[in-house]
Amino acid sequence: MPPIALDTILTADIQTPARYLGNERGSFHKDWAACRVRWVLSYPEIYEVGASNLGHIILYNILNTQPRQLCDRAYLPGSDFAERLRSTGTPLFAVESRRALAEFDIIGFSLAYELGVTNVLEMLDLAGLPLSWRERDEHHPLVFAGGPTASSNPEPYAEFFDFFVIGDGEEVLAEIGLVVEEGKAQGLTREALLLDLAQVPGVYVPRFYAPSAGGLVPVAEVPARVLRRVAAPIPKYSVGLVPFIATVHDRLAIEVRRGCTRGCRFCQPGMLTRPARDVAPDQVVEGVLEGLKATGYNEFSLLSLSCSDYLSLPAVGAELQNALSNDLISLSLPSQRVDRFDEQIAQIIGGARKPGLTFAPEAGTQRLRDVINKGLTNEELLRGVKTAFDQGWDMVKLYFMIGLPTETDEDVLGIAETIGWLQRECRAPNRRRFEIHVTISNFTPKPFTPFQWHTVTAAELAHKQALLQQAFRRLKGVKANFTDLRVSGLEDVLTRADRSLHRAIRRAWDLGVARHDPWFAPDRFFGIWEQVLAESGCSWDVVAPAIDSPLPWDFIDTGIDRQWLVEDYRRALAETIVPDCSFDSCSHCGVCSEDFGANVVIPAAPIPERVEAQGPAVQPATRLRAVFTKLGEVRFIGHLDLQRFWERACRRAGIALAYSNGFHPLPRISIATALALGLESEGEIVDFELATAMTPEAFRAQLRPELPDGIALVTVEEVPLKSPSAAAQLAAASYQLTLQVSAPTDWQAAISQLLASETLPLLRTSKKSGQTRTVDCRPWLLDLELVSAESEAIALRYTGTCRNDGTVLRPDDIAQLLAQQTGLEITLGRVKRLGLNLAA
Repeated sequence: MPPIALDTILTADIQTPARYLGNERGSFHKDWAACRVRWVLSYPEIYEVGASNLGHIILYNILNTQPRQLCDRAYLPGSDFAERLRSTGTPLFAVESRRALAEFDIIGFSLAYELGVTNVLEMLDLAGLPLSWRERDEHHPLVFAGGPTASSNPEPYAEFFDFFVIGDGEEVLAEIGLVVEEGKAQGLTREALLLDLAQVPGVYVPRFYAPSAGGLVPVAEVPARVLRRVAAPIPKYSVGLVPFIATVHDRLAIEVRRGCTRGCRFCQPGMLTRPARDVAPDQVVEGVLEGLKATGYNEFSLLSLSCSDYLSLPAVGAELQNALSNDLISLSLPSQRVDRFDEQIAQIIGGARKPGLTFAPEAGTQRLRDVINKGLTNEELLRGVKTAFDQGWDMVKLYFMIGLPTETDEDVLGIAETIGWLQRECRAPNRRRFEIHVTISNFTPKPFTPFQWHTVTAAELAHKQALLQQAFRRLKGVKANFTDLRVSGLEDVLTRADRSLHRAIRRAWDLGVARHDPWFAPDRFFGIWEQVLAESGCSWDVVAPAIDSPLPWDFIDTGIDRQWLVEDYRRALAETIVPDCSFDSCSHCGVCSEDFGANVVIPAAPIPERVEAQGPAVQPATRLRAVFTKLGEVRFIGHLDLQRFWERACRRAGIALAYSNGFHPLPRISIATALALGLESEGEIVDFELATAMTPEAFRAQLRPELPDGIALVTVEEVPLKSPSAAAQLAAASYQLTLQVSAPTDWQAAISQLLASETLPLLRTSKKSGQTRTVDCRPWLLDLELVSAESEAIALRYTGTCRNDGTVLRPDDIAQLLAQQTGLEITLGRVKRLGLNLAA
């Protein structure tokens, strides 16, 4: 099949159309015909979420380094574009090759969240693929899932996937690709190929296992237990895509540590990512500096489950600050251990702006923190929050859970008491009140944690939420957010279910559950789930399994001994803590072995002496004015995204921009005026003010390689620094447009009459108020000519006033004027802006 013709289905009325373009900076373009195995990694969320997911980027980069293999990407389309695909009979496609998903050999989905499984079904249906592995034949791609949810308990989703990848994917995906390549060369059947894949450590093929009274048992020659795969993080694979639009994590992300050995008993990632593996500090620094140069980002993040447990964090942060001292580059860190937050870490965070701080005490009393093995004392909590206050933060975010084992009302109210205490301790003359934004999450027990045998009912959680809501009313400067009880209840059902739940999942999708319903249409979403769970005989309140009973996920070998989890649960009930084995004695969980390795903890590197930051230049040395095109698919990039694009392109090109003064300095890039989304242009104008002198020729030569297809520099000229900006000089714009007409007429005569008119009344409707008013646009119409005329369409060229004060003659205004003049029904077709005119 030929690639999908995107131009035939993508229009400006689709929300954020640029999310479907693909082909961003950092994307791969390999020869389809020359590759023997073709992957598509699919993220079952909209592009803005999936394209910024670090795991998605890493695996995409790794697979495209494999010889004879290519990897493309696909995302969940928005509801409007999904409807467009269905109405036009267009299958869901991958963004680089524009080929239908059904044409690939392997389709991989990242299951990062239990409630996202219906999005997978939605994508499979849009791709025209059977939802169940039982319905797929030799001509269909292999469909698999990986990610945190798939690695912890794949059983509720086993009906929908041919296989699962358990654990880290960096090494096992390459092994899978080789098996598939050999299988294709040998002409293996689908069944035989899957049997070969089942021999690969970390690959679970559900059809070769069957439920029994004692748990899953093999029904073919496959391993009795599936080994979780472990891989070391490699920063260079983290550098990749630079989307055309803003994503949820719109920055460079580099992993500094994988795995966590803190031993928090509620934390599934902490149990499923052991052992801990540090990245060498020089690799982190190199990855960040090269990544910023390759992407043009002005912000980066150092990632880990417990970032402050990376001992070289202060040294790495200081070294990067020194290297980037003259650039407005910001460092952000994820949620941190409050007990490790000190002045050294506080000083490396931020840069161009001070980011938010999030700490997770989890519980409001010392007793309960000992139960969950948080390893945090009240003194450490106060010291960390007080450090933030002393270093200039006026607000922090705190994260707590309710519904933990042995929790009492006193523990719940302890959350409010702790917050009030922290506020009282963080007071100073001439300082505003210290604000705390708190998130109260409902604890959901997860597989492979000591608390997997715990349960809490919705009624208990509702009681605890009510207690806190009442207590928070007495606190000022506190904003509280409570997780919906229904979200937590459904997560609990899905995370601990067995294979039998697949019917309810399929039924929920059949009834319309998909996409972001829990956030935008919660009543409908949970109403459907309540219906299907009742039909399936399931309760919202999961009954805690007996400690000696088999669990649906017991067939996965995570490396952690099951009996150790049992004993740790008993230690929790006895309020006994277990030390962090990365920095203290071994906890004997069993993970350190030949299969999983051991903790790799790199000693703290010395902190370099800080270089005094001079900051970027605020006095420009040169102003260059460029005329550029915006043709083809890039017409779907919006104005704000285009502004961001120019900044990143200049950074990649090594062009030093001047910045504005103020608390939030901005690069001195000024686009003359916004171009309506979906319109092409042959002559947009943008001003660049540079920190150092540069000739137009050198600027053009350096910037040209950073521009995508459709954006080209037509001219570049130097203009005086003290002259008005292009935006201030903007006077008129010229357009070429096509109008669809209901009948032919003498168009030349109609145009002549318009030009001869003394007044041209025009109806304008306010976008804000919706009110309609009449304006005389005759002074705005500077020129109008007929290019061609057919029975059902005409082409025109016109020049009209275009100023940034709102005095603009728009293409749809021309259609309205001609409709008034001729009495015909006229609709606007394709529009191209030919250029902008500046006043002398």
